[in-house]
Amino acid sequence: MSNSEDQPKKSDFPDWARTTLIAGAAYFVIAYLILPQLWKRYERKHPDYSDNPRFTHTGTGIPGDPLNICIVGPEEQLIRAMTAAGWYPADPLTFRTSVRIVVDTVFRRPDDKAPVSNLFLFGRKEDLAFEKPVGHSPKERHHVRFWRTEKFDDNQPVWIGSAAFDIRVELSRTTGQVTHHIAPDLDTERDLLISDLEKAGGTSGVKWIDGFQTELHGRNGGGDPWHTDGRLAVVSLAPVAK
Repeated sequence: MSNSEDQPKKSDFPDWARTTLIAGAAYFVIAYLILPQLWKRYERKHPDYSDNPRFTHTGTGIPGDPLNICIVGPEEQLIRAMTAAGWYPADPLTFRTSVRIVVDTVFRRPDDKAPVSNLFLFGRKEDLAFEKPVGHSPKERHHVRFWRTEKFDDNQPVWIGSAAFDIRVELSRTTGQVTHHIAPDLDTERDLLISDLEKAGGTSGVKWIDGFQTELHGRNGGGDPWHTDGRLAVVSLAPVAK
C-alpha cells in the first residue's frame, strides 16, 4: 500500500475560508436577528417620546391644540379609568350631534356626551375623546382627545392626547365655523385630568418629559391663545385587579 493512501485527506475547504464563513454567519445572526429583537424589546420598555408630534391639526391643516399628555395602557383599561374618573366618552361628530350641541347650548341643557370637533394626528382624527361637564350647558367643559401611537411603554400601548378646557361656543377666528374656544392655560387641564385619574385609583405612576413642547405659547386652529410649561405627562394606568 502506498504512503499516499496512509495520509489523511486534506479538506477541500481551507481553514481561512472556514473561519471567514463562520464569522460571516455569526455577524448575520447577531446584526440581523439578535440585535434588532433586543432593540425592539428595549424600545417597548423605554420608548423615546422626543420623536412624537407636538401639535394636532384641523381638517384643513391648520395647527390645532398642543399635545400635553400620554396614557399608557390598553384601550379598554383607558376607557374604564376615564369613566371612573368622571370623564364621559364623547359622541361622534355628526350632523345630528352638531345640531344637538347648538340647541343644548342655546337652551342651557346638559349634555354629558356632546361631540368634540375633529382634530387630526398621524393622518387620522382622534381615536377616543372624553369630556367632563361643567354647569348646565355643553358650552363649558373639560375635554381630551387621544390618538393611539405606534409606541409601547413597558410593553403597553401608548396614547398621546391633548387636554383643554372649553369656555364658550362662537365662530372660529380663522375659518368662521361654529366651534368651541378654549381657555389659554393648558397645564391646568392636563393636571386636572391626572388628578382625577389618581383620585379614582386608575394610575400606577406619572413621569414627566421636560421640554417636550419647545413653543410655550401660540394660537390654535380656532385662533385661541394658549400657553404651557412645555412638559408632557406620561401616565401609566394601574393594572386591573383579577
